[in-house]
Amino acid sequence: MALSWLKKKFRAFELYTVDIVLDRRADAGASLYAAFLQSLSWLWNGGAQLKLWLYRHRILRDQPLGCLVVVVGNLTAGGTGKTPVVEKFARALRDRGRKVAILSRGYKSKTAPLWQRWWFQLTHTAEPPPRVVSDGEKVLLDSEQAGDEPYMLARNLPGVVVLVDKNRVKSGAYAIKRFGCDTLILDDGFQYMPLKGRLNLLLIDKTNPFGNGHLLPRGILREPIKHLKRASYVFLTKSNGQRDTELEATIREYNPSVDIIECAHRPQYLQRFGVAPDAPGAREPLAWLKGRRVFAFCGIATPESFEKFLRDLGALIMERERFMDHYRYEEEDIGELFAAAQRAGAECLITTEKDAVRIVDNHTCPLPLYYLRLEIDIIRGAADFDEAVGRICFPQSG
Repeated sequence: MALSWLKKKFRAFELYTVDIVLDRRADAGASLYAAFLQSLSWLWNGGAQLKLWLYRHRILRDQPLGCLVVVVGNLTAGGTGKTPVVEKFARALRDRGRKVAILSRGYKSKTAPLWQRWWFQLTHTAEPPPRVVSDGEKVLLDSEQAGDEPYMLARNLPGVVVLVDKNRVKSGAYAIKRFGCDTLILDDGFQYMPLKGRLNLLLIDKTNPFGNGHLLPRGILREPIKHLKRASYVFLTKSNGQRDTELEATIREYNPSVDIIECAHRPQYLQRFGVAPDAPGAREPLAWLKGRRVFAFCGIATPESFEKFLRDLGALIMERERFMDHYRYEEEDIGELFAAAQRAGAECLITTEKDAVRIVDNHTCPLPLYYLRLEIDIIRGAADFDEAVGRICFPQSG
């Protein structure tokens, strides 16, 4: 009981911190906490600038692998919709005949206990190999071992190798030697300097491009906005189809010649949790949501966008619950969510695909539970996207 109470208090503190970072609070306590976080941001900024300077002046060196490397990443922490873009790019490369491997650090994945890692170092001369989430033929790890995004990518991309290791140079070399890969996609790699990309794809959330302009932990920026100049292509995600000339001017200020590709995350269908994909009633069209009373929950960086999708599709959100990004649900959490949904008079529960992979499938579901499947739709700059794919598949034309 005491442990559960502490867990809830810590979760409340995390959510309070997120409110401070997103400038949702303006009381005296929030101002003091924000000032403390700002002092830490100055240290973060110094570290980010120093790392880039060391690599630029070749004091620290990247390690080429003799293979085409595509970097997909953000200037900000989370929330840009990176995984569907990685999926779309990997699928396009695979369909053009490339042997693709996605290299991920496996954020929030379960690692071996510290004593096991020490013992391995004592008894082995070489580093352990990267974790193989998918060998291109079958998925070998679950979301807890692989991390949410690598598991989703492995599940949705047959024919693509997915590896997890913090050392992406090591996992890249393993992908080439073990699986014969000729194209590496460095997932969330814009800040990873040891492995240099031939193309740097930078994603910017059009609804919240740079947060409050501060670096972590006071804001959401991982590095200063001026580092836009390192991008080969800029993907504006979560677009509503309207041009944002001010944002585009900011991008051009730091990177005048960069190609800008605008895309939207489009809902595709609802997939029922715990039911075989080909079973009757396993998948519902989006029109099924219209007028339906739902309980929405998620643990993602931008829950507002998910909830807006549901409202735009006509769902009546009776109540919602938000968790921290990458929150791993326990049996107690799921039970409480179902109970809350029943109290609210909801007909079903809806979550995101990323959340669904963090829920074990042995729960008894008193109400139907679905996740919303999203895919990327290029709405401006499709020719630039095709050019980027072509530059990888046919480098002599790039």
